[in-house]
Amino acid sequence: NNSILTAVEICLPFDFEWSNSSEKDFDKKSNRRQSAAETNLLRRIEMLQLLVVAWLLICGTETVVSHQESGEWSCESDSEIQVMADFRPGLITLDGHNDDWKDIDGSEFPLRPALDPDADHEYDAGKMTVKALHDGRDIYFMLEIDGNYAYDKGENNKCPSVALMFQIGDQATYHRMGGCKEGTDSCTSKACRGFEVDIMHFSIGNAIPGRLYGGNPIDNGEGNGGDRFGHLVDIYAWNPHCRYLDGLGPSGNDSSAQNDWHGAWWHSSFTTQSGYVEEDSPYTRDGQKGTYYFEFSRPLRTMDRLQQDVQFTLGSPAKMSVAFWYPMDSKPWHGSGHYTISCDWIPLDISSGSSSGLTASTVKGSSDGTSISAIVMSMISLVVSGFIAYRLYSPRNVPFTPMENNL
Repeated sequence: NNSILTAVEICLPFDFEWSNSSEKDFDKKSNRRQSAAETNLLRRIEMLQLLVVAWLLICGTETVVSHQESGEWSCESDSEIQVMADFRPGLITLDGHNDDWKDIDGSEFPLRPALDPDADHEYDAGKMTVKALHDGRDIYFMLEIDGNYAYDKGENNKCPSVALMFQIGDQATYHRMGGCKEGTDSCTSKACRGFEVDIMHFSIGNAIPGRLYGGNPIDNGEGNGGDRFGHLVDIYAWNPHCRYLDGLGPSGNDSSAQNDWHGAWWHSSFTTQSGYVEEDSPYTRDGQKGTYYFEFSRPLRTMDRLQQDVQFTLGSPAKMSVAFWYPMDSKPWHGSGHYTISCDWIPLDISSGSSSGLTASTVKGSSDGTSISAIVMSMISLVVSGFIAYRLYSPRNVPFTPMENNL
């Protein structure tokens, strides 16, 4: 193998290179030493070749191992917990702030490693609160996670990051990101039909707090789910090794796709409310205690025709999960080293506007208004009826006018 030989040649120390001295400088004794040295060199080369082969095998499987569990997979999820998305129109401003979410109930989850969901390895800074609502057109999410401030401009894996994942295909599992058994060389939309999952991933290394990122005219104009400005991307997957931006894939690209997500982030330690610009980075001191806020929105229905977006329906539950990356001890995180809210899908209950989306006060006020209107109309009808009856049945006496004799 040429690559192995090249690696061996690079690894050889300079002492093993032979000089160009003439044969007359060597006697019989030196010839014997040369023969022994050659034998020793060949043995060392063979050992180096074995080491290089082993090294190449390890490197070649690194990306696969990074998404595989260390042992047999087991999951004990809380089957009763869910995320509620009530109908609350005109309430949310998408800016990363949580002020307009204070009266919205959320679901609280412990964060455990995705590949080893053991309580002993739980994220120790706090739990994640997931809130959701919709306005009949768009669905909104707010993620709240306690954590000391960590930000390194341009270094996504040295900053916190979040992802939302939703089931698209009926057979798509939470475990193994869809669960299609095809490999990177064989996974296609046909071979993995029914195993699709929809993913929104936000890495904030280039994202200014409080500013909107996600779908934009430039990337959407190229027909994919990318975001060159803030890395809030729209992805679909069949398994951890077959993940693509919407519109891209192993069978070619489709220019009809786009990024339908928008979002922003914030941290409670920030003191500026008027808005940040890039020159303000890192926006506050590293290590500040506080809470991260990640806010997102997307239309309930999209124009996807490639089975790459989840389609939400009022009154019908969806299945979702949330992932969180954090640079523990200031060390960069890696792709599979994330926490999740559960080891299985979490139900997302999207209420219709005719039921729980209407508050009790709204229903009561509407009922009271209807009753008052009915009473007023009844009284008016009664008065009008009485007046008509009086006019019909009252006596009509014609006054007597004597005739005068003018003759």
